[in-house]
Amino acid sequence: MNFQVVQFEAAAGLLNQLPPSTIPEIVFSGRSNVGKSSLINKLVNRKSLARVSAKPGKTATINFYKLQECRLVDLPGYGYAKVSAKEKERWAELVEGFFAQERKVACVVQIIDMRHMPTEDDLHMIEFLLTSQRPFILVATKSDKLNKTEYAQRESQLRSFFQTVEDLKIIPFSAVTGDGLSELKMLLEEFCHF
Repeated sequence: MNFQVVQFEAAAGLLNQLPPSTIPEIVFSGRSNVGKSSLINKLVNRKSLARVSAKPGKTATINFYKLQECRLVDLPGYGYAKVSAKEKERWAELVEGFFAQERKVACVVQIIDMRHMPTEDDLHMIEFLLTSQRPFILVATKSDKLNKTEYAQRESQLRSFFQTVEDLKIIPFSAVTGDGLSELKMLLEEFCHF
């Protein structure tokens, strides 16, 4: 699968703006500032296809990027405290509405920050993915910010924390060093050819 032939397709701030789901979709989910845009940019080998924001809570739309075989779907980041309650509600409705539609979701890439254990919001999202039986991969970003000992400890803690989730793939990832990139690409290819 060629991840480098990619183009921005659409940004949907409302449910009626979502493009029809005609090809497999790889959905990226995670809290604000977890490195979602950096991960997408690394995956497609572009510097700024997905806009990296210095200010968390900036992505207020669901962004769609079209590849030849599938589409990448970047959900708004959750859990940013400084966003108004009304805006949080709009995001929640948008994301819930997206998942409520009959969409060809091949896989959800659920992103957490490797430096910390999953937040309550992360756990809510993971619980939703489990109860709705959606296939997902757990990607732990910012792995380059840990030294070798911390990295090994955190990886072990995460595997232990999620040991009851059958066949869960956990990929430590760094948009800086490329750690985990080839494994992620391989898994996404498998999911897209379901």
